[in-house]
Amino acid sequence: MTWNFSAERVDTPDATALRRDYFGDVAGRYFGRVLAEDEYDEDMIDDGLGLLAPPTGAFLVGRYEGKAAACGGIVLLDGDRAELTRVFLRPAFRGLGGADLLMTGLEDAARALGARRMVLNTRLDLVEARALYVRHGYGEIPAYCSGPYMEIWYGREL
Repeated sequence: MTWNFSAERVDTPDATALRRDYFGDVAGRYFGRVLAEDEYDEDMIDDGLGLLAPPTGAFLVGRYEGKAAACGGIVLLDGDRAELTRVFLRPAFRGLGGADLLMTGLEDAARALGARRMVLNTRLDLVEARALYVRHGYGEIPAYCSGPYMEIWYGREL
């Protein structure tokens, strides 16, 4: 039973399916129900994807026993900071150690791009994600951006 993480283009079939599942999960929690297929807004799912590739970022896909199970991205904000985004594990693969490996891989990717600090924003209801970030040494920071789905901001030195 092994995990394998690698950088991948965001438009591969596995990466696209994972991003769509991520959006379905976070939007579904926000609205308190599973979204219907016609409620997915492709513009939202695809927003900012061009930045999730070198030299401005990276996107990792995690596979558990060969099955696409996790994803996450980083985007360089400036010379020192990278932003963590789209961190997601499919529910069937949670509790198998993949989240910690994904975080390590994303932090390594940020360092490789020259970042010395990682920041992120999230919602208060995403308690599993917030627990993961705190477990990895992230602490609350002042807001560095704003948006309708941003309620709390975290950061840490790499």
